[in-house]
Amino acid sequence: MKTILFAAAAAMVFTLLGTRVAIGILVKQGYGQFIRDDGPTGHHTKRGTPTMGGIVIMISVVAAYFLAHLFTWRPPTASSVLALFLFLGAGLIGFLDDWTKISKQRSLGLDSKGKMIGLSVVAIIFGVLSFQFANHRDVTPASSAISFLRDIPWLVLPIPLAILWIVLLVAGTTNAVNLTDGLDGLATGAATMVFGAYVLINIWQYNQSCAALSSAGPRCYEVRDPHDLAVVAAAMCAACFAFLWWNTKPAKIFMGDSGSLSLGGGLAALAIFTRTELLLVILGGLFVIITMSVILQVGYFKATKGKRLFKMAPLQHHFELMGWGESTIVVRFWIVCGICVSLGLGIFYAEWVAGL
Repeated sequence: MKTILFAAAAAMVFTLLGTRVAIGILVKQGYGQFIRDDGPTGHHTKRGTPTMGGIVIMISVVAAYFLAHLFTWRPPTASSVLALFLFLGAGLIGFLDDWTKISKQRSLGLDSKGKMIGLSVVAIIFGVLSFQFANHRDVTPASSAISFLRDIPWLVLPIPLAILWIVLLVAGTTNAVNLTDGLDGLATGAATMVFGAYVLINIWQYNQSCAALSSAGPRCYEVRDPHDLAVVAAAMCAACFAFLWWNTKPAKIFMGDSGSLSLGGGLAALAIFTRTELLLVILGGLFVIITMSVILQVGYFKATKGKRLFKMAPLQHHFELMGWGESTIVVRFWIVCGICVSLGLGIFYAEWVAGL
């Protein structure tokens, strides 16, 4: 537990102080956000606000993780190192996207094909490595079975298909967080809650781990390195929480794709390694709702030859155009996220209690 608490505290301090430093550097260099001309007019006042704040989150999380292990003299684990690899790898693709926007002075960065190729390469490397490094119980960080609250026995995939499944998960989570990152603090606050849920899930799985046969019951969890994954989740949760100090309305800095893609990668890694892939759909229900609004908008537009289901997608911009204030939308969406997280944790715990 000391490692978890130290990582969270360090990530919070690093992000609070590091973001302030980053704001000064980015403003001095003129690395500001570009705003779409077809978006809500209220967003035009945000033009020039420093972006790429996700870099601070990435550095803080990694530094906090390794310092926590140095402080407690515990060695890093394969699961956590791989989770950080996906977190940083997806963030690197986001950084390239942010840098393209800044260097070319436009609101569009990498094209969708280039971004997807980059994320797929990172996800494939992550997927291949996740089926290595078996422990003394022959448990690898990832499982070839699709999971909900634990592995589903009748949904075991061949390794190539399991890697493809991981690629799809990474693509889905990274894009979902990216689409949610449209209002000050919205994605950051939602990610804080979901990462917080994974801290609790990992601690619970550690306490009920099959590796601890003396204390584990019949419903134990066959998950590798749950305690160390809790360290990673705690660092990510604390870093996002601290970033809100600077990212809530009026935002002094945006995390950019560097932040949204890295956070999406972190969520995917935690879902895969905790065997809760489909539970993430519930825990991250807000991300799912916002992503579905885009899918429905595009589908309806094509089916009706030009008509729109929403005033604008993603969904948060629809409510902006309906006259809702930005802070009102953010807080109400946070409430929705909190309900989804509570529901997901309730289902996770109820399954263990009921022994289903």
